[in-house]
Amino acid sequence: MTSERKMTRRSFLRNSAMGATALSLGLRASAEALGANDKIRLGFIGVANRGGQLLRSTLRLKDANVEVVALCDVDEPTMLKQEKATRLQCEKFTDFRKMLEKKDMDAVVIATPDHWHAIQTIMACDAGKDVYVEKPLSITVVEGRKMVEAVRRSNRVCQVGTQRRSSDLYQRLVEMVRGGKIGKVTVGRAYRLSNMYPTGIGIAPDAEPPDELDWEMWLGPRPERPFNVNIHPYKFRWWDLYSSQLGNWGVHYLDAMRWVVGEVAPSSVCSLGGKYAVKDARTIPDTLEVTYELPSGMLMVFGQYQASGNPALAWGEVELRGTQGTLNCSENGFKIIPEKGGQFVESGLRMQPMEGKGPDGDSTDAHIRNFLDCMRSRKPCNADIEDGHRSTTFSLLGNISLATRSRIDWDWKRERITNNEEANNLLHYKYREPWKLT
Repeated sequence: MTSERKMTRRSFLRNSAMGATALSLGLRASAEALGANDKIRLGFIGVANRGGQLLRSTLRLKDANVEVVALCDVDEPTMLKQEKATRLQCEKFTDFRKMLEKKDMDAVVIATPDHWHAIQTIMACDAGKDVYVEKPLSITVVEGRKMVEAVRRSNRVCQVGTQRRSSDLYQRLVEMVRGGKIGKVTVGRAYRLSNMYPTGIGIAPDAEPPDELDWEMWLGPRPERPFNVNIHPYKFRWWDLYSSQLGNWGVHYLDAMRWVVGEVAPSSVCSLGGKYAVKDARTIPDTLEVTYELPSGMLMVFGQYQASGNPALAWGEVELRGTQGTLNCSENGFKIIPEKGGQFVESGLRMQPMEGKGPDGDSTDAHIRNFLDCMRSRKPCNADIEDGHRSTTFSLLGNISLATRSRIDWDWKRERITNNEEANNLLHYKYREPWKLT
């Protein structure tokens, strides 16, 4: 990147940094003004991989009375590609702050890299927009709490992108498990498996960013650094400054497990892992396992195995082991294997086997529809921001345990680590100017 280009973008950021209070609040998106028959007008911030999926899900809801009125992405070719693929004709922005000034827009869908979620969600709320924000909700615990506060003070509707919350199947499993169907649950397990050995995401030299990419804006609150093709557009998920696989995938399964068993937060967390086999540019492990101890008396385990892809569960994506039976489930169905009496107790099956199928529809479509319905009713979404924050905190605490090489005890009411004061320094980080967490 040339010094001239650096200075141009730096000056732009300094001169155009707008406080949320300066954004227009004269919007139709107030709780009182959006009628049941009014068309909902959406803008999308970040339209690459997941953002494109959410855009297509929205457009599939032909009866939802929704219109996409704006797209925003720091990578212009990506935005133009999505516009062409979806045959949209709408306003386009490379700066989300300009997009938030639109008065004819009721809500935004945020699918940017994780380190952007907090700033964009808070500014959108303060601009009077409802928000659908992808998981993980935030990249720090402090960000997540500030996001919850922003949603509440602005009376916004907010849906977090943990779409299993809108699955009829998982809602049935909540009733079954909390009702005692499989007995006392003592272990929950889930894994993200992909054998990326030997070269993983690869290794590439730093380079000049493409002319069509606003790299300075992509970095945002994170430290300045040169562009690298192994960060943008998607491989940022293997760099701890911008994301993690524990945040990317772990939050889905940790959210599902804690929801089904009725837990809020862990009491203790211990992570082990490292870069054991894959030779690439990543700054996160290729092999990781996190164990959470929960107040009710159970363990939850999430494993990220990226040098071994063979199944870790008998079936499905999540396993809950109860005293009466073991539940395996996915978004497509569930199976319960009965337990048998073991050592020193009466033998025999403790229940009958069970299985069931999930709904035919797409859970992301259902999650978007729930968001739109809640915009009209002003009721909490299936994945309310407080739930999104609590589930994301599971993932973030796993990363903190790994970074500090320590088992950490968590006070969920105060949101503080109680046995390692230095670890509390990782609950947030100092933003690069001019970005602020308000």
